[in-house]
Amino acid sequence: MAKGSKWIKHLARTGYFARGLVYSIIGLFAILAAIGSAESKDTRDALQTVLSQPFGSALVAVLIVGLVSYGLWRLFQAVMDPDDHGFGARGLAVRAGLLSSAVTYGLLAFYALSLVGISNGGEGDGASLAEMIAGFFGSRPVSIALAVIFAGVAIAHWWKAYRRKYAEHLKASDAVMTWLHPISMTGLAARGCVFAILAMLLIFRGLMSEDGSGTPGIKDALEYTQDLPFGAFLLAALGVGVVLFAVYSFAEVIWREINIEDA
Repeated sequence: MAKGSKWIKHLARTGYFARGLVYSIIGLFAILAAIGSAESKDTRDALQTVLSQPFGSALVAVLIVGLVSYGLWRLFQAVMDPDDHGFGARGLAVRAGLLSSAVTYGLLAFYALSLVGISNGGEGDGASLAEMIAGFFGSRPVSIALAVIFAGVAIAHWWKAYRRKYAEHLKASDAVMTWLHPISMTGLAARGCVFAILAMLLIFRGLMSEDGSGTPGIKDALEYTQDLPFGAFLLAALGVGVVLFAVYSFAEVIWREINIEDA
């Protein structure tokens, strides 16, 4: 069990690093978009940005390892419950969110594989997982369900920031937590705002469009923010918040408590 525990811990920390890298790119390009020097990016655009750099294929290959690692870690969290969320309504909701995160990062890793020519599942027919599900259940029900889920995720992020629940899983000194608290709280709140905007866009696009089609992503949320009054300032603030969420992810690489033995 000791060797298995060590392996899973490395998996988790590699995953947190990959998440931090992806959100660093998204946040930085949001800031650049606010000052008119670039366009906002989503997770797939972030991978394409990495690919366009010198030795991009090698960098994406490393990132694929991280994305797969994070997806597997989220799956482990959902099934084995190392953080003891339990089987109550709240615990099951959290674990369902972890499972959804595992699927999301698994699909992102699959897309990254397509960028380096290992699979053809990145762009395909252009349908997202949500759009494929909508083909079975109808666009509007799926839009409403996703809006509720994203709104719940947003509230969970805000609650986690407000109550400093993240600190329960960080084994850092008081000196480190002094500067990590504002970073974590701001980053989580900003990511919560992104999910709140996504929920609102799903309502608008799902309920007010003729066919209820169109599943928005992070890029849509950032572009919507930019189009608001004082949008450049709001987008810059949101971009800074997303970068701080990336810093929080990097902090988890170092100080996140991985309770494998308690699972």
